[in-house]
Amino acid sequence: MFPSKVAARQYLLGARRARPHAGDLLASATSQQAVLEARRIALYVSMGPEPQTGALIDWMLATGREVLLPILYADNDLGWGVAPGAADLVPGRRGMSEPPVDLGTDAIATADLVICPAVAVARDGVRLGRGGGSYDRALARVIRGTPIWAAVYDSEVVEALPVDDHDQRVHAALTPNRLILLRRSVDD
Repeated sequence: MFPSKVAARQYLLGARRARPHAGDLLASATSQQAVLEARRIALYVSMGPEPQTGALIDWMLATGREVLLPILYADNDLGWGVAPGAADLVPGRRGMSEPPVDLGTDAIATADLVICPAVAVARDGVRLGRGGGSYDRALARVIRGTPIWAAVYDSEVVEALPVDDHDQRVHAALTPNRLILLRRSVDD
């Protein structure tokens, strides 16, 4: 167990940066029934050594799915917009690529599936993000019963992580190799 979220983030992000290359989520995601059945998926545009989402977004758009991408607000909350295609994204805060039209913070509640970024995820569904609270706020708006997956590498699925009351748990870890179902609390 990590002594704090800060220590966990520091260690895990250092290991991620040391990876020889970033893995792609396309094959592992498109082999999942939930992806094949979803009509509207909330996703994100990967950056740097994160598990790569570009090919997955392209596949979703090419197969007629609607992709919601986050728009980072000044207060670190997230709005959502429909992906028009990678070439039509606009520069956003902190180097993010965002859709040009904002549907607001509650648009995530219309998704059939949510795939969010994470630094790590614990076997009990605790997700460790980058520390701004953006995704914890957004995931709190997801309709109960909607699958929520955290995109990580296999080595970032750990036994336990520090957790706070506001932390939102996820149902599964999507890695470039597979989908790992997680144990969640009884109240889910």
